[in-house]
Amino acid sequence: MQPTPPPRTEDPLLSIGVFARRSRLSHKALRLYDRQGLLVPADVDPASGYRRYRESQLATARLIVQLRRLDMPLAAVAAVAAAPATEAAALVRAYWDGVEREFAGRRWLALHLSAQLSGSPSEAGDSKMFTIEVRDVPAQQVLTEQRHVTAADLPRFIGEAMGRLIAAAEPFGGMAGPGLAIYHGEVNEDSDGPVEICIPVAVPPGADTTRVALREEPAHREAYTRISKAQVAFPQILSAYDAVSHWLTAEGSRASDSPREVYFADWDAAGPEDPVCDIAFPIGE
Repeated sequence: MQPTPPPRTEDPLLSIGVFARRSRLSHKALRLYDRQGLLVPADVDPASGYRRYRESQLATARLIVQLRRLDMPLAAVAAVAAAPATEAAALVRAYWDGVEREFAGRRWLALHLSAQLSGSPSEAGDSKMFTIEVRDVPAQQVLTEQRHVTAADLPRFIGEAMGRLIAAAEPFGGMAGPGLAIYHGEVNEDSDGPVEICIPVAVPPGADTTRVALREEPAHREAYTRISKAQVAFPQILSAYDAVSHWLTAEGSRASDSPREVYFADWDAAGPEDPVCDIAFPIGE
């Protein structure tokens, strides 16, 4: 009579060798993921330190492998692995949207630099890569917020300041035009502007404006070029500024006021290649 085999557990323990082979992860990677809290062994022998994993952990291991193939940082991998399925899917989509934005922006910057290096500034491809147009802008009242800020903190400041000003515009009937980011000084890793964020409003006669910062943006003519969401990222956006500046020089004109970014599109809904912003220079007489 054959002995009765022990009952098979539904989620057996696997040796680290078996687990490594089935997950296609090296022992080195498993040790790293253990230290990071990404993939912790189900059982560790207190005397030998020998580690074993549950078979069910193979799904997590395979997920980690796939996410790392996307070059996802370990911190982001941990967030995806720990999240419920729907939330995890949203995190992956958000990560990849960011990758595509960064790649699209780098592509534009590489094209611009290649054009610059292949000839003189006036032949550097600006006219081919950017279409420069001119328009008349009427005078408008704007709610305003200004701050000294460097390039690293600029995107957050623009988003947060616009959110505050859009909310402040509600008592006056909401936004009356695209939001502006006006640069009264250079903004980069070393220089901090200042930067002024403006939201146009149509203030009715007699409205109480004592609790808001309100000024008039004068009527002017401006030269501008339209860019995509990917091109807005720093330092890619500098290519568009250079293009308008070169155009002004070629036309024998000059900027009469601070350059600005005109945000006319729904930023959150826009894809990397969708136009969202105009880089504009007011033109002097």
